[in-house]
Amino acid sequence: MSTVITNIATLVTNDPTLERGTPLGLVRDAAVVIDGDRIVWTGEAGRAPATDDRIDAGGRTVLPGFVDSHSHLVFAGDRTEEFNARMSGRPYGAGGIRTTVAATRAATDTELEENLTRLLAEALRQGTTTFETKSGYGLTTEHEARALRLAARHTDEVTYLGAHIVAPEYADDPAGYVDLVTGEMLDACAPHARWIDVFCEQGAFDGDQARAILTAGRAKGLHPRVHANQLSHGPGVRLAVELDAASADHCTHLTDADVDALANGTTVATLLPGAEFSTRAEWPDARRLLDAGVTVALSTDCNPGSSFTSSVPFCVALAVRDMGMTPDEAVWSATAGGAAALRRTDIGRLAPGARADLVLLDAPSHVHLAYRPGVPLVAGVWRRGVRVV
Repeated sequence: MSTVITNIATLVTNDPTLERGTPLGLVRDAAVVIDGDRIVWTGEAGRAPATDDRIDAGGRTVLPGFVDSHSHLVFAGDRTEEFNARMSGRPYGAGGIRTTVAATRAATDTELEENLTRLLAEALRQGTTTFETKSGYGLTTEHEARALRLAARHTDEVTYLGAHIVAPEYADDPAGYVDLVTGEMLDACAPHARWIDVFCEQGAFDGDQARAILTAGRAKGLHPRVHANQLSHGPGVRLAVELDAASADHCTHLTDADVDALANGTTVATLLPGAEFSTRAEWPDARRLLDAGVTVALSTDCNPGSSFTSSVPFCVALAVRDMGMTPDEAVWSATAGGAAALRRTDIGRLAPGARADLVLLDAPSHVHLAYRPGVPLVAGVWRRGVRVV
């Protein structure tokens, strides 16, 4: 059955052929036609073709579903006390991950999946129609493979992150843990994942270790992603570009050489403002990256320790307020930018042939995502052509 959504005040298409001074490819007084799970037509409402069904958008905004290209949703436990202490003056460090590792290992499959589906429903209500999620809170072969199997029931964008931190059992033998991550654990996890990731940071894995891990993953058919330059300057960003990683994530502490590498490569810089908000850390300089010609994505980094938010609209507002992005740039980065970070062309845009993932905002413009922060503006969500919110 074909359906036209009409009487749209502002349609965000992200169609570059409709640039008109903005990357969003805006169409005013618009309509969009869905047939099955695909977009088949967009344009001015008065020129829309005949369809089987009609939905009146009531003079509101329609945009592509948000693409959350970085999250950590397979976990158990709660780190409220850590957050409270940090907000009382204690700086954030990667050690808190071990708390979640212990809780995740102790949880049943049912408990982990119930928490995962709860967070996915929460994200969907806020307009997220595609998400990536990682392992990384098991750190044993058994628990990492379990996390990936559970995640793969809900998304195709699954990332093996056995190299989140060195497992507690290997605290005195990090080389031995790298051998595990690149050997037995990789063999068990690769069939359930599309991507491989590594936390390349002081206190986690150095450049040589990260290169070995990512190279081993590529040999098993997994494509690289990198947690890069979050807490300090380091080799993560340039390693990501060197290995043609789809995304270098965080990108908070960058040298000019890092920015040049991103600008001259195909790796997307995925910025995660929820982490800076939740840790009172330095904001990534999105303006610097954009002015250099770097492709930027925005994502939530939803995890129980450093960014416990599933709200892409919240991250859009933070990016506009504190990272130097315009509303148009932030919305593009949360949709088309996220698609680029997953190397997908079927999502993040509303143009003929794209997947029918749409968000209806209770607002006349996409700018309201930043203009009215914290307000639940999502009035409807379609995923694969079916209205789910």
